[in-house]
Amino acid sequence: MSKVFLPLAILLSVSACGPQPPQVSASLPPDAILGAGDPLRSAAANTSVVFGSPQQLAGRPAEAARAVAQMEYLAVQIPNNPRFPGVSPTVESQFVAARREWRGALGIPAEQPPQAVIESLYAASRALQAGQKDAAAAALPAHVFPQGGQTALLRLASLPRLPLTNDAAVAASQTLQRSEAGRGRF
Repeated sequence: MSKVFLPLAILLSVSACGPQPPQVSASLPPDAILGAGDPLRSAAANTSVVFGSPQQLAGRPAEAARAVAQMEYLAVQIPNNPRFPGVSPTVESQFVAARREWRGALGIPAEQPPQAVIESLYAASRALQAGQKDAAAAALPAHVFPQGGQTALLRLASLPRLPLTNDAAVAASQTLQRSEAGRGRF
C-alpha cells in the first residue's frame, strides 16, 4: 500500500510547488492620502460616502476619477489583504458586480488590470485639478478607455447612480471597521 501512496505524495508535493497564477495587486499613488494616513481606510471611508450621495460627484470629474480609482483599489485589497483573513464571499461577489457596474459606466474593458485604471484615473484627476483638461483627457489612454479620454471625462462628470458600487463601498467600510474593532481599534 505504501508504495502506491509514495508516488502520489511526491506528485502532489511537486505540483504544489509548480507555478501559481500571479495574484492581482493594486496600490494607490502617494498623493492619494495627504499626511500620514492609511490608504485602505481612507478609500473605504471616501467611497462609502460619495457613492452613497452621487450628487456629490455631479460635475466634478476629478473627484469622480479618484473615487472610481479607490474602488478599483478596494476591489483588489478587500479580498486579498491579509488584514481581512475571513472576508465574506458575499463581499467578494459584491465587488465583482460593482466593478462591472463602474467599468460599464466609464467604458473600461473588463480585462484591464486594476493598476492601469488606477494610474490613469489619478493622472486625469491631477490634471483636472491643475486646470489642464486636455492633459486629463490624454491621461485616459485608449487601451484603458477605448471611447477616448474626452468621452471618459464627460462620463466622469455625469456618473449615473451606481447602486452596486455604493453597496460594495459600504461593505468595504464595514469590513474594515469589523476587522479593526476585532483588534481593539476604532
